[in-house]
Amino acid sequence: MEYAVRDTVALDEENQALVIIDQTRLPQEEVYLRLDQAGEIVEAIQKLRVRGAPAIGVAAAMGLYVCACRVSESDAACWRTKVRQIGAQISAARPTAVNLSWAVGRMLAVLDGDPGRTIPETLRALHDEACTIRDGDVRTCMQIGENGAALIRDGMAILTHCNAGRLAAVRYGTALAPVYRAAEQGKRIRVFADETRPLLQGARLTAYELSRAGIDVTLLCDNMAASLMAQGRIDAVFVGCDRVAANGDAANKIGTLGVAILAKHFGVPFYVCAPTSTVDLSCPCGEQIVIEQRDPSEVSRMWYAHPMAPEGIRVYNPAFDVTPHELITAMITEKGVCRDYSNLPQLV
Repeated sequence: MEYAVRDTVALDEENQALVIIDQTRLPQEEVYLRLDQAGEIVEAIQKLRVRGAPAIGVAAAMGLYVCACRVSESDAACWRTKVRQIGAQISAARPTAVNLSWAVGRMLAVLDGDPGRTIPETLRALHDEACTIRDGDVRTCMQIGENGAALIRDGMAILTHCNAGRLAAVRYGTALAPVYRAAEQGKRIRVFADETRPLLQGARLTAYELSRAGIDVTLLCDNMAASLMAQGRIDAVFVGCDRVAANGDAANKIGTLGVAILAKHFGVPFYVCAPTSTVDLSCPCGEQIVIEQRDPSEVSRMWYAHPMAPEGIRVYNPAFDVTPHELITAMITEKGVCRDYSNLPQLV
């Protein structure tokens, strides 16, 4: 299947810049940004210009490399200190998605791996590690697609929440990778995409990329999923996630928990698609996952010509919720389909 747009995250080798598609401008226009300063990379992550756990991780790795290229310091030890500080700044941009700190951690391990290396040698090593992380994401998502497609039958109707497609990764995505792979296998699939309030990733991004890829997609408001399931019109749910605890609890975009509860009630399989890099074995259970709280204006005024709530009203706006592992039928990773979450440590 040919994708309608370029990779979500890329490295401009000639100009040593991070290149991302600005997802805040979709679906009205495709705008690619070239970033080479720590502040603008952090801003892009915080403002969701780049989003999705895999894409954030790759952007962080490439972003740290391009920033390291611009650190003006001749002393190697001082240079490493400054690069380390940039890494900490990027890593702190968003708290929930573990791929962010995971990718920065890999880059800093390379930075500090051989203190005897010159600055140019270390830069080459950082470049290679960033490209390795990118290439690994592409392979991982392809394999998630292969493993997940085995669970999709011809004619199935699939519900998804938020956007865990190619826009959330470098190329294929996680939750939508099985859809793309099943379509390549000739299976007829219908996808129902929750609009995903309040940031509308389903409406703006999932509906956009699936329709561009020629996949049969229908958009619905979040509160319409129960109606579809009650009519028996949903065969399975596929979602992504931003962090998986050691016991299999999964944090994903706010609203995922509600979909999981509905799926359990109506007997619909609920699959979480996640690279093993998203599994955080240091986090014992979902209760320990830090949930990002976002700007109230995203709920009260962001998408409206005029404010849609009383001035000064308190707003509850968590970016994520946690789905207990008991509600997850299986976790689809690049290493296989996991139904026994006690096996997670062996997968990572």
